[in-house]
Amino acid sequence: MAGTKPADAPDAAPVPLSRHYTTDVSFDILGRSVEHRPVQVYRKMIANTRPTIVFGGFHGDEPKSVYVAYRLIEALASSEDESRPGSWIVVPVVNPDGFARRKRRNANKVDINRNFPTVNFSPGSRRSRMWGGPSAGSEPETRCVVDLIQAERPTGIVTIHSIGRNRYCNNYDGPADDWATSMSRLNGYPATASIGYPTPGSFGTWAGIERRIPTITLELPSHHSSKQCWQDNARALLVPVSH
Repeated sequence: MAGTKPADAPDAAPVPLSRHYTTDVSFDILGRSVEHRPVQVYRKMIANTRPTIVFGGFHGDEPKSVYVAYRLIEALASSEDESRPGSWIVVPVVNPDGFARRKRRNANKVDINRNFPTVNFSPGSRRSRMWGGPSAGSEPETRCVVDLIQAERPTGIVTIHSIGRNRYCNNYDGPADDWATSMSRLNGYPATASIGYPTPGSFGTWAGIERRIPTITLELPSHHSSKQCWQDNARALLVPVSH
Protein backbone atom coordinates (compact mmCIF):
# COMPACT_ATOMS: atom_id res chain seq x y z
CA MET A 1 0.00 0.00 0.00
CA ALA A 2 1.40 3.35 -0.97
CA GLY A 3 2.16 6.03 1.57
CA THR A 4 -0.63 8.29 0.34
CA LYS A 5 -4.37 7.99 0.57
CA PRO A 6 -5.85 5.94 -2.30
CA ALA A 7 -7.19 8.33 -4.92
CA ASP A 8 -10.74 7.06 -4.64
CA ALA A 9 -10.90 6.93 -0.84
CA PRO A 10 -13.67 9.11 0.62
CA ASP A 11 -12.51 12.70 1.14
CA ALA A 12 -13.58 12.47 4.78
CA ALA A 13 -11.66 9.25 5.40
CA PRO A 14 -9.41 9.90 8.41
CA VAL A 15 -6.50 7.72 7.28
CA PRO A 16 -3.19 9.17 8.44
CA LEU A 17 -0.90 7.40 5.99
CA SER A 18 2.27 9.23 6.97
CA ARG A 19 3.64 6.21 8.87
CA HIS A 20 5.71 3.43 7.42
CA TYR A 21 3.52 0.54 6.44
CA THR A 22 4.11 -3.13 5.97
CA THR A 23 3.76 -4.41 2.43
CA ASP A 24 1.28 -7.14 3.38
CA VAL A 25 -1.71 -4.79 3.60
CA SER A 26 -3.46 -4.63 0.27
CA PHE A 27 -6.12 -2.27 -1.04
CA ASP A 28 -8.81 -3.25 -3.52
CA ILE A 29 -12.37 -2.43 -4.58
CA LEU A 30 -15.15 -4.92 -3.88
CA GLY A 31 -17.65 -3.29 -6.19
CA ARG A 32 -19.56 -0.08 -6.76
CA SER A 33 -22.43 1.65 -5.02
CA VAL A 34 -25.67 2.78 -6.66
CA GLU A 35 -23.88 5.98 -7.72
CA HIS A 36 -20.74 4.05 -8.70
CA ARG A 37 -18.61 5.04 -5.75
CA PRO A 38 -16.06 2.36 -4.82
CA VAL A 39 -16.68 0.01 -1.92
CA GLN A 40 -13.13 -0.29 -0.62
CA VAL A 41 -11.54 -3.28 1.09
CA TYR A 42 -8.23 -3.58 2.93
CA ARG A 43 -6.66 -6.96 3.64
CA LYS A 44 -3.89 -8.14 5.92
CA MET A 45 -3.74 -11.86 5.25
CA ILE A 46 -1.65 -14.69 6.62
CA ALA A 47 -1.46 -17.88 4.60
CA ASN A 48 -3.79 -20.71 5.57
CA THR A 49 -5.80 -18.64 8.05
CA ARG A 50 -9.38 -17.50 7.72
CA PRO A 51 -9.95 -13.81 8.43
CA THR A 52 -11.89 -11.71 10.85
CA ILE A 53 -13.91 -9.22 8.79
CA VAL A 54 -14.76 -5.73 10.05
CA PHE A 55 -17.31 -3.43 8.40
CA GLY A 56 -17.91 0.28 8.97
CA GLY A 57 -20.33 2.73 7.42
CA PHE A 58 -23.41 0.58 6.87
CA HIS A 59 -25.27 3.77 7.76
CA GLY A 60 -23.92 6.94 6.21
CA ASP A 61 -24.97 9.11 9.16
CA GLU A 62 -22.71 7.17 11.55
CA PRO A 63 -19.29 8.61 10.64
CA LYS A 64 -17.75 7.45 13.93
CA SER A 65 -17.99 3.89 12.61
CA VAL A 66 -15.99 4.90 9.54
CA TYR A 67 -13.39 6.70 11.64
CA VAL A 68 -12.87 3.67 13.86
CA ALA A 69 -12.66 1.32 10.86
CA TYR A 70 -9.96 3.44 9.24
CA ARG A 71 -8.03 3.67 12.48
CA LEU A 72 -8.16 -0.12 12.69
CA ILE A 73 -6.66 -0.30 9.19
CA GLU A 74 -3.92 2.06 10.33
CA ALA A 75 -3.19 -0.09 13.38
CA LEU A 76 -3.08 -3.29 11.34
CA ALA A 77 -0.88 -1.70 8.70
CA SER A 78 1.65 0.03 10.93
CA SER A 79 5.08 -1.51 11.19
CA GLU A 80 4.88 -1.92 14.97
CA ASP A 81 1.88 -4.25 14.51
CA GLU A 82 3.72 -6.44 12.04
CA SER A 83 3.58 -9.44 14.35
CA ARG A 84 -0.17 -9.23 14.95
CA PRO A 85 -1.52 -12.79 14.51
CA GLY A 86 -4.36 -13.72 12.23
CA SER A 87 -5.81 -12.44 8.99
CA TRP A 88 -7.96 -9.32 8.74
CA ILE A 89 -10.26 -7.79 6.17
CA VAL A 90 -11.70 -4.31 6.73
CA VAL A 91 -14.38 -2.62 4.64
CA PRO A 92 -14.45 0.90 6.10
CA VAL A 93 -17.47 2.27 4.20
CA VAL A 94 -20.15 -0.20 3.11
CA ASN A 95 -22.48 2.63 2.05
CA PRO A 96 -20.34 5.30 0.36
CA ASP A 97 -23.30 7.17 -1.18
CA GLY A 98 -24.98 7.58 2.18
CA PHE A 99 -21.64 8.49 3.78
CA ALA A 100 -21.05 11.21 1.19
CA ARG A 101 -24.40 12.78 2.15
CA ARG A 102 -24.31 11.85 5.86
CA LYS A 103 -27.60 10.00 5.31
CA ARG A 104 -28.51 6.66 6.88
CA ARG A 105 -29.71 5.06 3.65
CA ASN A 106 -28.09 4.54 0.26
CA ALA A 107 -28.85 6.48 -2.93
CA ASN A 108 -31.97 4.34 -3.50
CA LYS A 109 -33.14 5.30 0.01
CA VAL A 110 -32.69 1.73 1.21
CA ASP A 111 -31.37 0.89 4.68
CA ILE A 112 -28.58 -1.53 3.81
CA ASN A 113 -28.84 -3.13 7.25
CA ARG A 114 -32.43 -4.17 6.50
CA ASN A 115 -31.77 -5.42 2.95
CA PHE A 116 -30.20 -8.83 3.59
CA PRO A 117 -31.92 -12.03 2.35
CA THR A 118 -33.02 -13.32 5.74
CA VAL A 119 -35.97 -15.51 6.63
CA ASN A 120 -37.51 -12.54 8.44
CA PHE A 121 -36.93 -9.99 5.64
CA SER A 122 -39.74 -7.45 5.48
CA PRO A 123 -39.34 -4.24 3.49
CA GLY A 124 -41.55 -2.10 5.70
CA SER A 125 -42.70 1.32 4.62
CA ARG A 126 -40.91 3.06 1.78
CA ARG A 127 -41.23 6.27 3.82
CA SER A 128 -39.37 4.79 6.78
CA ARG A 129 -35.68 5.51 7.34
CA MET A 130 -35.39 1.74 7.88
CA TRP A 131 -36.98 0.76 4.55
CA GLY A 132 -35.56 -2.63 3.53
CA GLY A 133 -35.83 -2.02 -0.20
CA PRO A 134 -37.99 -3.47 -2.97
CA SER A 135 -36.64 -6.98 -2.38
CA ALA A 136 -34.07 -8.77 -0.25
CA GLY A 137 -30.52 -8.28 -1.53
CA SER A 138 -31.64 -5.72 -4.08
CA GLU A 139 -28.79 -3.25 -3.45
CA PRO A 140 -25.27 -3.43 -4.92
CA GLU A 141 -23.76 -2.57 -1.53
CA THR A 142 -25.57 -5.53 0.05
CA ARG A 143 -24.34 -7.84 -2.67
CA CYS A 144 -20.75 -6.68 -2.13
CA VAL A 145 -21.00 -7.73 1.51
CA VAL A 146 -22.68 -11.06 0.76
CA ASP A 147 -20.15 -11.93 -1.94
CA LEU A 148 -17.24 -11.12 0.37
CA ILE A 149 -18.56 -13.28 3.21
CA GLN A 150 -19.24 -16.20 0.90
CA ALA A 151 -15.79 -15.96 -0.69
CA GLU A 152 -13.74 -15.52 2.50
CA ARG A 153 -15.62 -17.72 5.04
CA PRO A 154 -14.57 -15.58 8.02
CA THR A 155 -14.10 -16.91 11.53
CA GLY A 156 -15.92 -13.87 12.89
CA ILE A 157 -17.40 -10.54 11.84
CA VAL A 158 -17.69 -7.13 13.47
CA THR A 159 -19.98 -4.44 12.07
CA ILE A 160 -19.39 -1.00 13.58
CA HIS A 161 -22.34 1.35 14.17
CA SER A 162 -23.18 4.14 16.59
CA ILE A 163 -26.23 4.64 18.76
CA GLY A 164 -27.70 7.23 21.12
CA ARG A 165 -29.41 7.29 24.51
CA ASN A 166 -26.63 5.31 26.19
CA ARG A 167 -27.54 2.10 24.35
CA TYR A 168 -23.95 1.43 23.27
CA CYS A 169 -23.08 -2.26 23.45
CA ASN A 170 -21.38 -5.32 22.01
CA ASN A 171 -24.50 -6.83 20.45
CA TYR A 172 -23.91 -10.42 19.38
CA ASP A 173 -25.62 -12.76 16.94
CA GLY A 174 -24.92 -16.44 16.51
CA PRO A 175 -22.20 -18.17 18.57
CA ALA A 176 -20.53 -14.94 19.70
CA ASP A 177 -21.52 -14.44 23.35
CA ASP A 178 -18.07 -15.33 24.71
CA TRP A 179 -16.42 -13.05 22.15
CA ALA A 180 -18.75 -10.16 23.08
CA THR A 181 -17.96 -10.70 26.77
CA SER A 182 -14.22 -10.62 26.05
CA MET A 183 -14.65 -7.35 24.15
CA SER A 184 -16.68 -5.94 27.05
CA ARG A 185 -13.75 -6.40 29.42
CA LEU A 186 -11.74 -4.01 27.27
CA ASN A 187 -14.24 -1.42 25.99
CA GLY A 188 -16.62 -1.39 28.96
CA TYR A 189 -19.69 -1.80 26.74
CA PRO A 190 -22.30 -4.37 27.86
CA ALA A 191 -22.58 -7.62 25.91
CA THR A 192 -26.16 -8.12 24.80
CA ALA A 193 -28.06 -10.56 22.61
CA SER A 194 -30.69 -7.97 21.63
CA ILE A 195 -30.49 -4.39 20.45
CA GLY A 196 -33.97 -3.84 21.86
CA TYR A 197 -36.07 -3.50 18.72
CA PRO A 198 -36.92 -5.62 15.64
CA THR A 199 -34.31 -5.74 12.87
CA PRO A 200 -35.80 -7.65 9.91
CA GLY A 201 -33.35 -8.25 7.09
CA SER A 202 -30.35 -7.27 9.22
CA PHE A 203 -26.80 -8.36 8.59
CA GLY A 204 -26.57 -9.81 12.09
CA THR A 205 -29.49 -12.11 11.39
CA TRP A 206 -28.17 -13.13 7.97
CA ALA A 207 -24.59 -13.83 9.07
CA GLY A 208 -24.83 -14.63 12.76
CA ILE A 209 -28.16 -16.31 13.33
CA GLU A 210 -28.78 -17.99 9.99
CA ARG A 211 -25.18 -18.84 9.00
CA ARG A 212 -23.79 -19.32 12.51
CA ILE A 213 -20.82 -17.05 11.93
CA PRO A 214 -19.88 -15.30 15.20
CA THR A 215 -21.07 -11.74 14.59
CA ILE A 216 -20.74 -8.63 16.73
CA THR A 217 -22.60 -5.38 16.11
CA LEU A 218 -20.37 -2.89 17.89
CA GLU A 219 -22.62 0.04 18.79
CA LEU A 220 -20.47 3.05 19.60
CA PRO A 221 -21.85 5.77 21.90
CA SER A 222 -22.90 8.60 19.59
CA HIS A 223 -22.24 11.20 22.32
CA HIS A 224 -18.53 10.27 22.47
CA SER A 225 -15.99 11.78 20.09
CA SER A 226 -14.61 9.66 17.27
CA LYS A 227 -11.20 9.67 18.94
CA GLN A 228 -12.69 8.49 22.23
CA CYS A 229 -14.55 5.69 20.43
CA TRP A 230 -11.29 4.51 18.90
CA GLN A 231 -9.41 4.72 22.18
CA ASP A 232 -12.11 2.65 23.87
CA ASN A 233 -12.07 -0.01 21.15
CA ALA A 234 -8.51 -0.15 19.84
CA ARG A 235 -7.80 -3.27 21.90
CA ALA A 236 -11.33 -4.67 21.95
CA LEU A 237 -11.50 -4.89 18.16
CA LEU A 238 -8.39 -7.05 18.12
CA VAL A 239 -9.71 -9.62 20.60
CA PRO A 240 -9.52 -13.06 18.93
CA VAL A 241 -12.83 -14.66 17.99
CA SER A 242 -14.07 -17.02 20.69
CA HIS A 243 -17.27 -19.06 20.80
